[in-house]
Amino acid sequence: MSDPVELRNVTKTYDLGGGIKVDALKSINLTIKQGELVSIMGPSGCGKTTLLNIISGLDNPTDGCVIIDGIDITHMGEGDLAHIRREKIGFVFQFFNLVPLLTALENVQLPMVFTGRLSDTEIKERAIELLRLVGLGHRLHHRPTQMSGGEQQRVAIARALANEPSIIVADEPTGNVDQETGWKIIRLIKGLNETLEQTCIIVTHDPAIAQTSKKILYMIDGKIASEPPRLVTTPSLGIPMEERRQLLLAELGWLKSSIEGLERTRTESSREAYTQAKVLYARRLERLERIVQELQEKRG
Repeated sequence: MSDPVELRNVTKTYDLGGGIKVDALKSINLTIKQGELVSIMGPSGCGKTTLLNIISGLDNPTDGCVIIDGIDITHMGEGDLAHIRREKIGFVFQFFNLVPLLTALENVQLPMVFTGRLSDTEIKERAIELLRLVGLGHRLHHRPTQMSGGEQQRVAIARALANEPSIIVADEPTGNVDQETGWKIIRLIKGLNETLEQTCIIVTHDPAIAQTSKKILYMIDGKIASEPPRLVTTPSLGIPMEERRQLLLAELGWLKSSIEGLERTRTESSREAYTQAKVLYARRLERLERIVQELQEKRG
């Protein structure tokens, strides 16, 4: 299995005109493995948002190679990059970026509509399961203006998960909510990472948030420091067993319905694609059932 993210000698230089050039990234080499939760920190202007944009296909490197989930995207055209962003990457933004006229349910459905992989019924079922997964099963038909900042960010996280991306990228996901709500958002992201093995990359200014990650990348002057400052290297935050159990049960329910949907539509799919999807779902289902059983036994 390929690593979700691999950067080889990536450089990004901006030409400001008048002979002025700025090196935002300098010879970055980076590998992020499946299931890692990574925080990117550093002072303003150090290159962390540029790095996130390169990883997510929103910007192109000046030099070097960018490989996402085994696919070299370095020289892709915009159409192909849009496909990669839609299929491989889930975005969580500081300002939510929800469509204001759509309900929470409709916002989460939107990315799935564009892929055309699922029927309308399956899209709706998937969106409902995701909103339940993030604790918003009771807010399906509310629009963004009817929700708090924390609830809007939870909708954004559910939307980011819609197409089963290889990577979730979150640029200052707590920057537009209060501290208490921010921690709830981080606990949710960490819970998804630990429970579903979802690869997540977070850009943050907050050392306390960075400390929840398995890996911290500290950037300075366009480079990744060999070691983060001591301030940002303390043990990570654990997720209570009951929260993990609820996340697992929600994902388990969706996987079972996905396998049933796969059986119903297999005549419409190629034999190879059907077989690959069935094996993937079955393995993930088996793993989740095993973990749920273990957690239930510990619970007593």
